[in-house]
Amino acid sequence: MKTLARFAILAVLLALVVGLVPVMAQDTTIRYANWNLGTEEENNVQRQMIAAYEAAHPGVTIEIVDMSGDGGWDEKLTNLAARGELPDVFMANNTPLYVQNGWAADLTALAEADANWANVPPVLKNAVTYDGVVRGLPAAMFVMGYFVNQDLFEAANLDAPAYGVSVEDFEAATTSLTNVQQGLLGLDEAEFILGWYPSTQDSNLGWFGFDGEHMNYNSDAFKAGVQAAIDLLPNTWQGLTEEQRANFTAQGPWELFLNQESGVRWDGGWAIPSYSQNATFNWDFMGIPGGNQAMVTDILTVSPTAADLDAAYDFAQWMSTSAEGFTTEVGLATAADIAPTRMPVAVSETSINEYMGAVGERPGLRAALENLDGSLIESLAKIVPGYINARWEGKPGIDIGDMLDVNLGAVFGNVTTGAFKFEDYSAQLETFANGILDEARAAMSAQ
Repeated sequence: MKTLARFAILAVLLALVVGLVPVMAQDTTIRYANWNLGTEEENNVQRQMIAAYEAAHPGVTIEIVDMSGDGGWDEKLTNLAARGELPDVFMANNTPLYVQNGWAADLTALAEADANWANVPPVLKNAVTYDGVVRGLPAAMFVMGYFVNQDLFEAANLDAPAYGVSVEDFEAATTSLTNVQQGLLGLDEAEFILGWYPSTQDSNLGWFGFDGEHMNYNSDAFKAGVQAAIDLLPNTWQGLTEEQRANFTAQGPWELFLNQESGVRWDGGWAIPSYSQNATFNWDFMGIPGGNQAMVTDILTVSPTAADLDAAYDFAQWMSTSAEGFTTEVGLATAADIAPTRMPVAVSETSINEYMGAVGERPGLRAALENLDGSLIESLAKIVPGYINARWEGKPGIDIGDMLDVNLGAVFGNVTTGAFKFEDYSAQLETFANGILDEARAAMSAQ
């Protein structure tokens, strides 16, 4: 295993010698901030990736910016920017804010000249492009959807739902599997149904009813999603009474799947290392009914204040879209006897095979990686101006029982409780949310 990791790093060094990797100016320092670096003592794969890059680029030093201390990620970046110390490359928590603040460099020309960019799925390119300008690089990609315990369905003489299953067959299989008295649920949680269901009823809708410009809370498709969440609730952890939960060993929905107490679990690709290591049953990824998946992406931003923009971009792409970087990362993870924590961002037959070779062949997972273009981007809070308020924090002037002036997060969090009828407020919610989005988009365009 360790030989593979050394080979990957040596391959990069050889590429440098023969001129395949651009040589940076000597004595270049790139200041880097990310939340996935762990500690120096842990020396995780991400830190080893940095070391591999420095080994391949003599004279280039990657300086890790200390982001510890009080305050959120964006507050810390704001304080650094105020002191003229914005990192050259940094993980994005709120890309629209960075574009508005002038913290996100125009990477369009650099990306278009980068051979790896051609293999980035269009859905990810769109996620980092504002008014035709590339403002970041997708740093990580994770498919998101349902993972299936195939053994549980087989034991119940049911067809396990697989990638491409219809909504109707998915609902039939999961509801048929549920046996609360025997401590078995078809689903794990009800929360995520509102996210994916509207897209199965209207192909123009993405995650949570977003159509690329507006929320569609008053649409028939979204209302159908609300009803589906209500109908499927008895097959989920949230639908159990305290007395019924005594039939389960799990203390929460997050434990059901590995305990073999739920047939499916909604999760992201970051859980695959855990399933590969800890699952004692046959499992696969089925995504979203209809043959699709949600997608989560992290984004790296390059600061326009970087002293050497070309060098900063080159390092950013090594940590994100680079095929060579991904090969190195897979090798390092394999040498550490762990599965890679991220999936390939520049997607090709080679990178898919590398990933599947490291995590184990799963037909549904491979099908998802070969079918990414229509994915539902779930990471809208990082990408869409105003989305946080249009989905969670905005207050539309609604009371729910004893809860007064609730925010949108509380509204959607209570749609299955029977405390109110969603259709009584859906038009008001849509108008309110889209006003927020329109105002935020106008503010972005004015920059």
